[in-house]
Amino acid sequence: MSDDTYDTEYEVGQDNVQAMGMDIHNPVFWISAVLVLVFVVITLIAPEGAKEVFDASKSWSLQNFDWLFVFGGNVFVLFCIYLIFSPMSKIRIGGEAAKPEFSRLSWFAMLFAAGMGIGLMFWSVAEPTAYYTDWYGTPLNVEPNTQAAADLALGATMFHWGLHPWAIYAVVALSLAFFTYNKDLPLSIRSAFYPLIGDRTWGFWGNFIDVVAVLATLFGLATSLGFGAQQAASGLNFLFDIPNTINTQIAIIIGVTAVAVLSVVRGLDGGVKILSNLNMGLAVVLLLFVLIFGPTLAILVAMYNTGSSYLTNILPLSSFWGREDETFYHGWTVFYWAWWISWSPFVGMFIARISKGRTVREFLTAVLIVPTVITVIWMSVFGGSALEQVQNNIGELANGVGDVSLAMFHMFENLPLTGIISFVGIVLVLVFFVTSSDSGSLVIDSITAGGKVDAPVPQRVFWAVIEGAVAGALLFGGGADALGALQAAAITVGLPFTVVLMVMCVSLHMGMRHELQGLKK
Repeated sequence: MSDDTYDTEYEVGQDNVQAMGMDIHNPVFWISAVLVLVFVVITLIAPEGAKEVFDASKSWSLQNFDWLFVFGGNVFVLFCIYLIFSPMSKIRIGGEAAKPEFSRLSWFAMLFAAGMGIGLMFWSVAEPTAYYTDWYGTPLNVEPNTQAAADLALGATMFHWGLHPWAIYAVVALSLAFFTYNKDLPLSIRSAFYPLIGDRTWGFWGNFIDVVAVLATLFGLATSLGFGAQQAASGLNFLFDIPNTINTQIAIIIGVTAVAVLSVVRGLDGGVKILSNLNMGLAVVLLLFVLIFGPTLAILVAMYNTGSSYLTNILPLSSFWGREDETFYHGWTVFYWAWWISWSPFVGMFIARISKGRTVREFLTAVLIVPTVITVIWMSVFGGSALEQVQNNIGELANGVGDVSLAMFHMFENLPLTGIISFVGIVLVLVFFVTSSDSGSLVIDSITAGGKVDAPVPQRVFWAVIEGAVAGALLFGGGADALGALQAAAITVGLPFTVVLMVMCVSLHMGMRHELQGLKK
């Protein structure tokens, strides 16, 4: 396929079937729905066996292709940096006359909430504490419980939440936004490969890519919803002594799903945007409270240490040769990279959906650099406060990480107004889950509608309900084993998608070069 032309007879929705108020793409919708149903049934029948099978698959992927995950992550960062400084950075998504649909603040709030907002709530306290105390491996084999371990703990945490994951999202998001809004192709993962395989994009391989994207998105979201329900239930038990039982967790999933359904019915402007702005407001309030009433001086020092440690250690942490910190390397870094890649279809497509009108440079700066800077501040405030408590033998964290879902609340326990900020933390966790759920529903909805940006409302509702139903059913029927199987399945999907993303870089470069040539004429 030459990149001299993008002529195609394919029309968005030409393979679709209208039924029960939905606009269903054949065969992506049906294959995805059947595979999800089969997975849930098998996992419910034999949760331990399913977890064992998928754990083995996950371990095989991480052990044998650890180098590929880490190499791919490095490639994506370098590719994004190259685009920022290349002539292609001047290309505007949607064409020269395109205008942004959302203000910069709302745009950033939505991409951040969808990308990793909930993860920052879950791990900002637990992860640096784990590295410092050698809960499950120390980065670069640093000696635990030392000042060097504290500094590297913050730097290594930033490594897992900084440039690399956002570069993974950026590659997918920019590819989809460019081919959708500049080349008039469907908003679907398959469209990013049109320069390489031409009209075969609309055949078997395109269907295969989209089905895998749907499964990765649904499994990743359902897993996070299940684990998030456990964290929220732990918080409610900590704060109000509400029993942390399966029934409580199921009730939380039902509540989150109900709000998510309402949000997807209202659409981007009336739902996701409002909730994302609420998220950011609550997050800022919580951040400022911990900064002011926590160990302020230690936090400010931690900000410098986090940034400098991240920059100093990014190269050794990015290496896949001769690593001696195998527990940390495989248990954290490789796992994270597989997890971010498995989430990339969902987050990337959602960011693409909201980014029309931005230049490539503006887009990559916002998606790559700004979140990294914000995350440095967030991790320094929460992680720095936690490490200060551990180092000074204050509170429950001094005894180690323990229950990860309670780590944040144990840190709050040693600050003023514990009940209020813990409640704000619980609300923030739940709202982050709602935004992840409804933005994920919009993404799956688009893929299963053949790339339509605005598919029927009943279809959005269907996928939002399915996400909650899968998480609730697995949690109720198989508990931690079932959720573990689902998470392992999502990680396993990350292996083939690593290759898909690297090919996507080549295809995007071809497409943008074609666009640049057109602008020069």
